[in-house]
Amino acid sequence: MINGLLGKKIGMTQIYAADGQRIAVTAIEAGPCVVLQRKTTATDGYTAAQVGFEEKRADRVSKPEMGHFKKAGMGAFAHVREFQLVDDSCKVGDKIDCTIFAIGERIDIIGTSKGKGFQGVIKRWGFSGGRTTHGSMFHRSTGSIGQSAWPSKVFKGKKMPGQMGNERVTTQNLVVVDVRPEQNLILVQGAVPGPKNGIVTIRKGIKA
Repeated sequence: MINGLLGKKIGMTQIYAADGQRIAVTAIEAGPCVVLQRKTTATDGYTAAQVGFEEKRADRVSKPEMGHFKKAGMGAFAHVREFQLVDDSCKVGDKIDCTIFAIGERIDIIGTSKGKGFQGVIKRWGFSGGRTTHGSMFHRSTGSIGQSAWPSKVFKGKKMPGQMGNERVTTQNLVVVDVRPEQNLILVQGAVPGPKNGIVTIRKGIKA
């Protein structure tokens, strides 16, 4: 059995629980994924399964990639990832779908956050900024970033303006509210990183 799969974020909505409580959920198209390769300790030094998600036209894939897909006897795929194996029941060619998750289970979701371009310290880091009074020349600036005498340098990691977003984000311990195999959907309580139609990695919670 594999501990996760690839999916696509559909968007957010809300559902009502049995007790009438309204729950904000994110709908994710979880799979189906096809096992393309088995990594073993003997050949690779570790145990894992490589899966493919979303079929792709063969003429849109490079020759080395197509050769790899042909070894598995499957079509071409747009996205390929590796996942840990819980046991040895997983074989090349198997299809993995959302039924590996159960209602009430806690999962981790990894995605790429929305890119927001170059931003200043107030938006990027939540700085309070300077005075807004008449005559102030310091409103949304960074302020002092170091010293002159010692150590005469800017420390690595200093919070400064720069690229915001568009980075790998992991959200842990999200609860699976509903599983709908006929639609390849899972509903997860709360928000998930990334835009609509963004590719996400779904795995069983490591801290659950």
